[in-house]
Amino acid sequence: MTTPNNGDTVTIDYVLKRGDGEIVGNTEQAGPQEITLGSGQIFPQIEEALTGMEVGSEKSVAIPSDKAFGPRREELVIDIPRENLPAEPAPQPGMAMQAQAQDGSPLTLYILEVGEQVVKADGNHPLAGEDVTFDLTLRDIKQAA
Repeated sequence: MTTPNNGDTVTIDYVLKRGDGEIVGNTEQAGPQEITLGSGQIFPQIEEALTGMEVGSEKSVAIPSDKAFGPRREELVIDIPRENLPAEPAPQPGMAMQAQAQDGSPLTLYILEVGEQVVKADGNHPLAGEDVTFDLTLRDIKQAA
């Protein structure tokens, strides 16, 4: 029985669900994902779950919102004057745009509403404040050299 250890690269399929069971992401279209355990590429709870799995096995990992995408922060919902945005592409609800946080780090904003003078945008991750579950399937293990 071979199980992955820290430093090994694993190939996984996953289905990501909100707390209510709604599927919000998966590897169906992008294909299986490779993760090097211990590299911080994914939530620690998932790395921990993968460490004891065998190829072909499945496991569900529930992650509370504070350990997943963090709490929803209302101060990250902002109004942006239309003149501060480029004309093209025209802002549309649901559109993501890149901005710069006050500390200079990159920030993704999701447009909520578009008015004539102001665009309301949200800097929260779309799953902020949500408990999530990852249904994992371990496909392959490449042991570290």
